[in-house]
Amino acid sequence: MKILLIGEFSNIHWTLAEGLRQLGHQVCVVSDGNHWKGYKRDIDLFRPTSSKVDAVKYIVRLLRILPRLRGYDVVQIVNPSFLSLKPERSLPIYHYLRRHNKKIFLGAFGTDHYYAKACMESDVYKYSDFRTGHQFRDTPTNRKAVQECLYGGTALATQVIAQSCNGIIACLWEYYVAYLPHFSEKLTYIPLPINFSNITSRVRSIPDKVNLFIGIQSQRHDIKGTDIMLPVVRRVHQKHPDKCRLTEVVDMPYTQYQQLLDEADVQLDQLYAYTPSMNSLLAMAKGVVVCGGGEPENYELINERELRPIVNVTPSADELFEVLEELVLHKERIPELSAQGVEYVKRHHDYLNLAQQYVDFWESH
Repeated sequence: MKILLIGEFSNIHWTLAEGLRQLGHQVCVVSDGNHWKGYKRDIDLFRPTSSKVDAVKYIVRLLRILPRLRGYDVVQIVNPSFLSLKPERSLPIYHYLRRHNKKIFLGAFGTDHYYAKACMESDVYKYSDFRTGHQFRDTPTNRKAVQECLYGGTALATQVIAQSCNGIIACLWEYYVAYLPHFSEKLTYIPLPINFSNITSRVRSIPDKVNLFIGIQSQRHDIKGTDIMLPVVRRVHQKHPDKCRLTEVVDMPYTQYQQLLDEADVQLDQLYAYTPSMNSLLAMAKGVVVCGGGEPENYELINERELRPIVNVTPSADELFEVLEELVLHKERIPELSAQGVEYVKRHHDYLNLAQQYVDFWESH
């Protein structure tokens, strides 16, 4: 098949493309590299700033490449916000892609209308980016995001695309259950793909000092939960400086980020998640123990009955402190959790197996 993947979140499309190419398909990835992260792509659509000058340059570049985005068997967009434009302004491009290609699919790979709606209007989650229990997480970012996702351009774009596309693929349990009540007939769940051939994997031994690693996206500090996690992990380090050390990484390109992650023993990631992210899976594939999204719903969805490699955390600073302190004081647990993490990724996230699942779903819809 001839496949076009547009947009990038956390290297999912490039990794999927690697798997599809190994299976013999022709693939083109068009993205901005996920901004400063700098992920690989075949056609670059990087927009440096939100200024009017850069907006004009971006639109001119986009219009120039449009003729190259025709004639594909499958087009997949990463999210309703698949371009560096307001989602509603991307709709004419979406309609162009529908007209000039055979099939088009939507990735439920991030926050959009249906995820925000599930967070705010249902009790499907115990906690989420937007609420803990029935309490709204009232931050400037969340107020803006809820307004945009429930009533703004993101709401419009998500509904138009979800209703008219050929199918929807969710990469996390959270997104799958958000879409399920609305689009069960054209929805599937496919786990995130990881390419082990690009990864140096090493099961951790018991360290002299536990290297606690936290990556921070400064513009998404409160969304990812690092606004809570960072002070907590600093407290643990201050209380036990002889037993652990702390690596803090802020807005670092992917290649450099991986190099520092290679030396970590424990990674903190995604406080509000139920399912491990690409970042968590990359860490586990390397042998790093992950404190992040590992709720029972995640294991049930993939029918995993044995492995429990993820140290699950919830949005409680006190609980998080206890979990991290327990790991630091009982570092003999690290080798077993590390080994389980490597096996977990191999078992459920192999990029070739998952690329074939994508192909099967695209062909059946």
